[in-house]
Amino acid sequence: MAAITASMVAELRAKTDAPMMECKKALTEADGDMGRAEELLRVKLGNKASKAASRVTAEGVIAAFVSGGKGALVELNCETDFVAKNDDFNAFAKQVAELVVQQNPADVAALSALTLDGQTVDAVRLALVGKIGENLSIRRFERYETANKLATYLHGTRIGVIVEYTGADEQVGKDVAMHVAAMKPVSVSADDVPAELIAKERSIAEQKAAESGKPAEIVAKMVEGSVQKYLKEVSLLNQTFVKNDKQTVEQMLKAAGSSVQRFALFVVGEGIEKRQDDFAAEVAAQVAAARQQ
Repeated sequence: MAAITASMVAELRAKTDAPMMECKKALTEADGDMGRAEELLRVKLGNKASKAASRVTAEGVIAAFVSGGKGALVELNCETDFVAKNDDFNAFAKQVAELVVQQNPADVAALSALTLDGQTVDAVRLALVGKIGENLSIRRFERYETANKLATYLHGTRIGVIVEYTGADEQVGKDVAMHVAAMKPVSVSADDVPAELIAKERSIAEQKAAESGKPAEIVAKMVEGSVQKYLKEVSLLNQTFVKNDKQTVEQMLKAAGSSVQRFALFVVGEGIEKRQDDFAAEVAAQVAAARQQ
């Protein structure tokens, strides 16, 4: 049996907003497996357990650049939100986004080797690290090149979206990008939702339905209903349009004579575990050290 520490309980609570004791019970049942514990909480407590799952766990910025049919999103990370507001750091992020569009690097390593202001991108990054005094990194980028139109939306510097679309009205592209930032779909259509996400949702639905004690045929219908509801909630075309709750995104696009081919959504720090400092333990250690002197 894995030891369940207070920090593990705190981490699960931060991800799920579930009560502390429920978090501890879930971790105990999952033998310390954080992912399994989160799933157990969703089964027991419903969607409430996942409402904080998208909370940012690292600092940094998202930058975007579009030129004609080429566009890019770039995420750069830093250690503190103070540095995320630094003018030099933000200027570097914008330069990197423009370079991605112009040079089309294969990956972050190739991007880091490109030339920027007479130096490699990585040399510029290291110089900025020395100037700011905090570690900085280029985490990821997404580049589109198309004969269709591109639109981007930045919510501050923490959420970024790029959308490939068709249609005469450029406002449609901007509206879709803003919608994606707000509603965070995982795919354009229900058919495009990744199989692993569907499997996870089905597993949770099956566990919930099994606890109802209803006949197998009813349970099967409950599971399928839950999965279909999930697919509608996470697919862009099926979502209710944020600027008009009387129509779906698909209906809005059809009325405008437009369509969406693809999109990318970046949220700063998504999926990164942020270091948690135990200040109480740190103070206690300092006090103990002082007593020994």
